[in-house]
Amino acid sequence: MLFKNLFIYRLPADFADAPAALEASLADRCLFPCAPFEMVSRGWVNSSPAQRLLHSVESHRLVSLGTEEKLLPTSIIRQVALERAAKLAEEQGFPVGRKQLRDIRLQVTEELKARALCKRRETRAWIDAGNGWFVVDVASAQRAESVVDTLRQTLGSFAVVPLATERSPAAVMSTWLNANQASGPFTIDDNLELRAADKTPAVIRYGHCAPENRELRARLAAGMVPTKLGLTWNGRVSFVLTDKGLIRQVEFLELEQDDTPGEEDDVDPVERFDAELLLMGGELSKLIADLVEALGGEARLPTAAAA
Repeated sequence: MLFKNLFIYRLPADFADAPAALEASLADRCLFPCAPFEMVSRGWVNSSPAQRLLHSVESHRLVSLGTEEKLLPTSIIRQVALERAAKLAEEQGFPVGRKQLRDIRLQVTEELKARALCKRRETRAWIDAGNGWFVVDVASAQRAESVVDTLRQTLGSFAVVPLATERSPAAVMSTWLNANQASGPFTIDDNLELRAADKTPAVIRYGHCAPENRELRARLAAGMVPTKLGLTWNGRVSFVLTDKGLIRQVEFLELEQDDTPGEEDDVDPVERFDAELLLMGGELSKLIADLVEALGGEARLPTAAAA
C-alpha cells in the first residue's frame, strides 16, 4: 500500500473532513465497466482490504480511483480501414476518395470499440486531513489531475491547488549540489539528472556513482540545471525530487530492513493495512513539512488573488 510517488496538493482551507459524507459521495460514483461504445470509464473502487471506498485511520483518509480504458490502437483501425477501402475500390471500379476513407475509418472505429479489450488500473490518493495535504500516488501531472477532476465531479467542489514553494526545487537543488550538502534532515544520494538550461536536448544522468564535485560544479557553472536529485530524509525515507516538485521512487528504508518474510502471516490484513497507513501518513507528513521548509516555505498568493 505504501506510496511510491507523491504528487502534492494543498487542501482548501474550508475542506470539511467528514468521512461518512465523503464515503457516501464516493458510492454515488463507483466504477462501472465501459459501455460497448465507450472508450474510458472512471469511478471509485475499494481502497483497502476492508472493502471500503474510503479507508480512514485517525486523520488519514485513503481513496482509490479505478479507470477502465479500451485498447484500440490506431494502427489496427488503419489496417482494417485500408482493407475495406481496397475492397470497396474494387467493387466500385475507381479509387476511394478522402471523404469515403474518412467515413470508413469512423465506421471501423465504432465497430471495433464494442470488441476492444479493456485495461484496468487503480490510482490511490491520500487525504492528510490533519495537515491539509492531498497526495496522489502518480508520476505524472495528467494522471494526478484525472483523480482531482473525478473527485471534484463527485463532491461538486474540491478546490485543491498543486503545492507551490517560494524557491524553485531546481534552484535549491543547485545550491545543495554546489555546497555538496543538503540542508536540514536531508542528505544527497547518487541519483542525479542535469539538463541544459537552453533549448538544446543535452541531458546527463548519474546513477549509482556520484560525479566528482569539481566536475559537477563546472557543469552547473556552464548553465546546466538539476532536474532530478536523489535524497534521503532522516535516514528513514529515500526518494527522488524533481524540478517540478514531484517526489518519486519513495522507499521506506527502515521498514524494508525490518521486513522479514513470514513474520506477519497471522496478522489480520485490515490491521496490517491500518498500521501501514499510519506509518506512511506519519512519516510522509513530516517529510513534506521539512521539504517545504527547505524550499523556502509555501508560496504566498498575490494580494489580489488572495482577495
